[in-house]
Amino acid sequence: MPLTPAEQSRYSRHLLLPEIGTAGQERLRNARVLVVGAGGLGCPVLQYLVAAGIGTVGIVDGDTVADSNLHRQILFGPADLGQSKASVAATRLQAQNPLIQVQSHPTFLTRDNALDLLRQYDLIVDGSDNFATRYLVNDACVQLEKPLVFGSIYRFEGQVSVFNVGDGPTYRCLYPDPSDLPACAESGVLGVLPGIVGCLMANEVIKLVTGVGEPLIGRLLLLDALTLQFQTVRFATDPANKHITELPAGLPVCPPVPSLSYADYLTWKARDETVQLVDVRQPDEAARRSLGGQLIPLPELLAHPEQIPANGPVVIHCQSGGRSQRAVSFLRERGHTQVWNLTGGIDGVPLQDQA
Repeated sequence: MPLTPAEQSRYSRHLLLPEIGTAGQERLRNARVLVVGAGGLGCPVLQYLVAAGIGTVGIVDGDTVADSNLHRQILFGPADLGQSKASVAATRLQAQNPLIQVQSHPTFLTRDNALDLLRQYDLIVDGSDNFATRYLVNDACVQLEKPLVFGSIYRFEGQVSVFNVGDGPTYRCLYPDPSDLPACAESGVLGVLPGIVGCLMANEVIKLVTGVGEPLIGRLLLLDALTLQFQTVRFATDPANKHITELPAGLPVCPPVPSLSYADYLTWKARDETVQLVDVRQPDEAARRSLGGQLIPLPELLAHPEQIPANGPVVIHCQSGGRSQRAVSFLRERGHTQVWNLTGGIDGVPLQDQA
């Protein structure tokens, strides 16, 4: 169908570009794009894809809006706290552009639903914030032969690439093994960074759909927001990664470390006063919220593990559980048999128990 008068008016600046024009805008209208994650990266990606006229935009995210999201997840506000990210985003985006269709999938992507969800779309955008989801999305895209636009952020740094187009590489070609980088909840992130990276990701989607320009196939774009410098790194296809028949059941990382809940810790502490609590966060984090105990930042603990008694018992915590798991695994490998991780970190502790 030709563009309607409303579409011609709304997308008139696209139509003026010879590289896009009417044919390119019709390709955008006919495209079906699924965005995995409606967080820091997903918000700007979604807004610009909807504004560009992608005909069907899907959102898959099982999380709810939290106060700590608002400094970077710009689709949400205080009135949305506790509500489904996918549902709130879909309502807001549909109002932004009533000429397209926005589909909400308020669920986490899993091994059981990934193939069914992704096969409904032509192109997938990965805006997730964890390695389990990234490998799952990649492997599902390889099985279904779907192009994948990828982005990630860490503190002040961003990455963008395009995977699984023709003979081009996959995410596993770039990252055969998971990284041990902590999540944003552990390391922090500059609020504007996901906006910059998300716009670059949306740009790659538009290029792939319309066929203009040179997508980042076999190239990884690196951004340093502090210096505003960009670098491009080339990487090759590993043919073994182009033939995936099963989705990953989990990440090939270290086995789970011994952990206990905060309630179990309190019960244990009441029964045994020798239980020691260790905080592996940074001093400025501990100054804002604390459970007490001994403060040994993770880098210091890794450099001087002798600070932890070999015979324990010791419970280690951080902000949300990432750094403390690494500390416990590190100590257990060195013969500390009486160390445990506090599940969920201080984020899982009632506010009235925090100093």
